[in-house]
Amino acid sequence: MELLAPAKVNLGLSVLGRRADGYHELHTVFAALQVADRLFLEAIPEGVELEVRGSNLPANPDNLVYKAVVAYLNAVGWPGGVKVVLEKHLPLAAGLGGGSSDAAAALRALSKLYPAPVNLPALALKLGADVPFFLEARLAEARGVGEQLRPLEPLEASVVVLNPGIAVSAAEAYRELRPEEWQPELDVPGILGAIRAGEEPPYWNTLEQPVFRLVPYLQELKLELRRAGLRGVLMSGSGSSLFGLARDAEEARFVAQKLRTRYPRFWVVATQTVS
Repeated sequence: MELLAPAKVNLGLSVLGRRADGYHELHTVFAALQVADRLFLEAIPEGVELEVRGSNLPANPDNLVYKAVVAYLNAVGWPGGVKVVLEKHLPLAAGLGGGSSDAAAALRALSKLYPAPVNLPALALKLGADVPFFLEARLAEARGVGEQLRPLEPLEASVVVLNPGIAVSAAEAYRELRPEEWQPELDVPGILGAIRAGEEPPYWNTLEQPVFRLVPYLQELKLELRRAGLRGVLMSGSGSSLFGLARDAEEARFVAQKLRTRYPRFWVVATQTVS
């Protein structure tokens, strides 16, 4: 079986405050993109075999895909084993959800290889807050820690994503966040309406300022994406990826090529939302 594990961006991310359990209460819009990692899975008699290509990501029990496979097979009583080849195309620790998407893809595949009455969203949430979204990666409003999902009408948008290769820890970003920086809920209808109309969306990412304090260079890059002609330029998740909206696919390709020329060592893609 072969599956794609798409990236996501956050079309706005608001941290509303801190919960009693120590986690932060979020309000965000997840948008899956047409750029992805690729997974190949094959049923084998027993055990778990994992191979990672295109990255130095460890292929051991600490890998989130490995954890997802073990969690599913534990839940269904190990009717067999699986061999997984993970082909990485997305950058690591980038705010694009790559690891979570890979884990969700593994769960989706295993539910076909070894069908059983398993609560996949509950299993996914134990692996990470973003994993449930990727079980049906489209467009969704999310609350809680990102697990309370409400599907939204598909949105077609051309996007340019830039990652400078700087790993940002989500834990560090949240530690740096100050209570006075918490923000109110997003205007989701306003955001989606503005994007559909080709206007500047009224969104923000609460984690930008703490991450920009940790990595000031990212703020310079955000300005550079604006100067390149993109609108709605925002950091995705806890960074370090930045994205902006283009008028159409042609403009997205043009801007992406301009950014690649200027930053040849960066990961830059022109893509679209999954509609």
